[in-house]
Amino acid sequence: MGFKMGIVGLPNVGKSTLFNALTKTAAAQAANFPFCTIEPNVGDVAVPDDRLERLAAIAGSKQIIPTRMTFVDIAGLVRGASRGEGLGNQFLANIRECDAIAHVLRCFEDDDITHVEGKIDPVADAETIETELMLADLESVERRRANLVRKLKGNDKDAADQDRLLAIAQAALEDGKPARTVAVAAEDMRNWRLLQLLTAKPVLYVCNVEESAAGSGNSQSARVAEMAARQGAGVVVISARIEEEISQLDAEEAAMFLDEMGLQEPGLDRLIRAGYELLGLQTYFTVGPKEARAWTITRGTLAPGAAGVIHGDFEKGFIRAETIAYADYIAGNGEAGAKDAGKFRVEGKTYEVKDGDVLHFLFNA
Repeated sequence: MGFKMGIVGLPNVGKSTLFNALTKTAAAQAANFPFCTIEPNVGDVAVPDDRLERLAAIAGSKQIIPTRMTFVDIAGLVRGASRGEGLGNQFLANIRECDAIAHVLRCFEDDDITHVEGKIDPVADAETIETELMLADLESVERRRANLVRKLKGNDKDAADQDRLLAIAQAALEDGKPARTVAVAAEDMRNWRLLQLLTAKPVLYVCNVEESAAGSGNSQSARVAEMAARQGAGVVVISARIEEEISQLDAEEAAMFLDEMGLQEPGLDRLIRAGYELLGLQTYFTVGPKEARAWTITRGTLAPGAAGVIHGDFEKGFIRAETIAYADYIAGNGEAGAKDAGKFRVEGKTYEVKDGDVLHFLFNA
C-alpha cells in the first residue's frame, strides 16, 4: 500500500519543478506560463528508508525493494476553477482521485517569474485554492442531494444515510469550512470517504522558498506555518530549485551538496515523512536472502491486514506472524541473534503491527 498525493497550487509556484525533482524526470514541462501542465503527470518514487538497507546488509539480501508512493502533478488552479475557469473541471477531477493534497505555495521573490495574482502572498494563495475546492464540493453536494429526493420519498435507507452525511457536509461548506473539519462518527467513516469530497482530503502545505531559506524558512513560510497550525494541517519547507539540482547528482555528490547548503537531508525525505504522518502510515519489513522489502500500512493495522498487503490469500488464511522489532533485529545482528536474546515473538490475529516490525507470515493456502 502506498498513497497518491496530488501536487496543486496556482500557476508558477514551482509545482512542476518540484515534481521533476521528486521523480528525477523531466516528464512535467516546467515553464513560466500558466497551464504548461495540461495532463496530470504521475510519478512513482521509492520511499527512502535507511532501515531497509541495514536489514538487507545483515540478511545478505540479493535485492532491496522499497515501498513506493505516487505524486500527481496537477495543472495550476486559478480563481474560478470551480466554475470551469482555466482548465478547472479537469483539474478538480484529477484531485478527486488522490488520497491527499500537497498545496505548493510560492514563498520566494523573483521578478523573472510572474505570479498569476500579481503579488507574493502564500496565505492568500492557499485561501484561493481552498475556496475553489469548497465551491466545487458545495456544488457537488447540492446536486447529489437533489438527485436523492425520489429515493428519499420511497424511504430508501441507504439514500437517507447518504443524504444525512451530505447535509452535514453542506452545513460545514456553507459556513466556510472545509469538509475535513467535520467530526465524523467511526461507523459513518466508510460512507463519508465514499462521498469523495475534495475538501475532506488531508492537506500538506509545501512552502517553496529561495535556496538560502531552505533550512530555516523565511517570513512567508512562517506565515504559512501559523495558518497550518490553526488548521491542524502539515507543513514542509522546500526549495524546489535545490531539489532539482540534487536530483541530477549521484549519492556522493548529493551528500556533499547538501552539506554545503547546511541541510541534513533532501526535501523529498521530509515531504514523504510529512505525508506519512498526514495519512497515518507506517512501514513494516520482510527480510530474507532473496530480498529485503518494505511495505506500507496504516497505523493500527492488525497482523492479518498487514499480511493482506502482500497478498489477499495471506490475509484469508492467516495463522500467525513471526515478529521481531527493528531495533531487536539490528541488535541481534539478524533473526538468530534476536531469537537468542528472546526478542523473537509469535503474534496472532489481534496483534497491532508496529512501525519497523520485521515480519514473517504463516498462512493456510
